[in-house]
Amino acid sequence: MARRPSAKRQSSPQSNNGGQLRIIGGEWRSRRLPVADLPELRPTSDRVRETIFNWLTPYVSGARILDCFSGTGALSLEALSRGASSATMLEFAAPAVKVLRENLSSLKTDKADVIQTDSLKWLQQKTDQAFDLIFLDPPFRKDFLKDICSLLNENGYVDENTLIYIEVEKELSPLPVPGDWSVMKSKTAGQLSYHLLQVNSNNE
Repeated sequence: MARRPSAKRQSSPQSNNGGQLRIIGGEWRSRRLPVADLPELRPTSDRVRETIFNWLTPYVSGARILDCFSGTGALSLEALSRGASSATMLEFAAPAVKVLRENLSSLKTDKADVIQTDSLKWLQQKTDQAFDLIFLDPPFRKDFLKDICSLLNENGYVDENTLIYIEVEKELSPLPVPGDWSVMKSKTAGQLSYHLLQVNSNNE
């Protein structure tokens, strides 16, 4: 989904780099790609992405990615550049979808599908194959996270091998996630907090 305007969201440590995002590692390192001309869209900053992918280094290669609020696509593109096998990118705003598809074409990759959809509706369908890594960067202060996480849990999108990255407003604590998800890593940067979680394999 496109992120909605929010005064505090605008002051978070994001940078649009003049309407571009920069891939910081992997096959496409240093490639600069355009971002849709929507004022509320900002790629996750280089500094935050560097930390995220330091966390994810052991897990990205070969991973199947689900990106539920793809926005600029910064997280999925970074993962693909670093060896993820595929990415399913869900995005609501048509201009963002158009730019995401153009960027994938520019990168000459067929490893990602961009689906124009409401993530809450899309996740109501069940799946028989869980994803390895899920990115959740929902619009701030819209109370989407609890429902999204419940749908992921209930409809087969996660299993004991799944890792979940969550980026939210700093004041959202505790995270409204299922009881069988546990936090592996957490940091704050400006007005946002970001977290890496895993699904507990011994949950009954």
